[in-house]
Amino acid sequence: MSSSNRLSRAYSNAKYISFDDTSKFILFSDCHRGDNSFADDFANNRNIYFHALNHYYNEGFDYCELGDGDELWENLHFESIFEAHKNVYKLLKKFHLEKRLHMIWGNHDMVYKDKAYVDKYLSSYFEPIDNTDKELFEGITYNEAIVLKHTQTQQELFLTHGHQADWWNYTFWRWGRFLVRILWKPLQVWGIADPTSPAKNFKELIKLERRIKRWILQNNLLITIVGHTHRPRFPEPGDIPFFNDGSCVHPRSITGIEIENGQISLIKWQIDTTLDGTLKVVRLLLEGPQKLVDYMKKQ
Repeated sequence: MSSSNRLSRAYSNAKYISFDDTSKFILFSDCHRGDNSFADDFANNRNIYFHALNHYYNEGFDYCELGDGDELWENLHFESIFEAHKNVYKLLKKFHLEKRLHMIWGNHDMVYKDKAYVDKYLSSYFEPIDNTDKELFEGITYNEAIVLKHTQTQQELFLTHGHQADWWNYTFWRWGRFLVRILWKPLQVWGIADPTSPAKNFKELIKLERRIKRWILQNNLLITIVGHTHRPRFPEPGDIPFFNDGSCVHPRSITGIEIENGQISLIKWQIDTTLDGTLKVVRLLLEGPQKLVDYMKKQ
């Protein structure tokens, strides 16, 4: 199956969410939450991420995670990841209980396409203090894609991980997982990166982006927002509407996409230093806000 067919299938089977100009969404992807070992890329940014997540919860945003939230190539089980970042998952649970949590699976957490696996490992967790099982993400469903559809304009935003354009990481993800666990995780501790990753292979990254752009051109210039390559993208109106929210494993920062007041923005959260030497987490606007209707195809 070609990358175009894989993207089309994801779009056809997507979960639909209605929204309007009062709706608020934060889109993050590629958190790669790990076990807090030297190979856990998320660990360096976990305080930044938690602060940002808490901000969006308090401000009434819905949270959309566009795949690779959990690093299940390097880690065998979700339990070790949960124990390492329990505060994050307890906050995500609050989104879930208020039906404000929308999850997409990527190649590094592709096991979540199996509902039985999700029900077994993500529905509850064991709390040793109480010696009981406690509810976590009971009833949650992971999707390959989500379509946000505006109730007034009928405009659609197609959200997916983007590995559909990457034949190796979509079709042969089990082989990729095997190689990462056996070979690249030990080497990563010594600072040697996986060369098969599109986030670290510029030539492969360009190929993936070209395939997705080609699909967008074939599908009526549908706004498409992905992750996977870790490279933030924010097109100007009139360009091909191909967005990328970046990742949460940039050096000392995380990037994401906000949708609010009928507008879209690319943002970054990072640690900044005040003049008196105090460290604080700050939000920076990188691109936008731009009206979503500016990306609608002119009839």
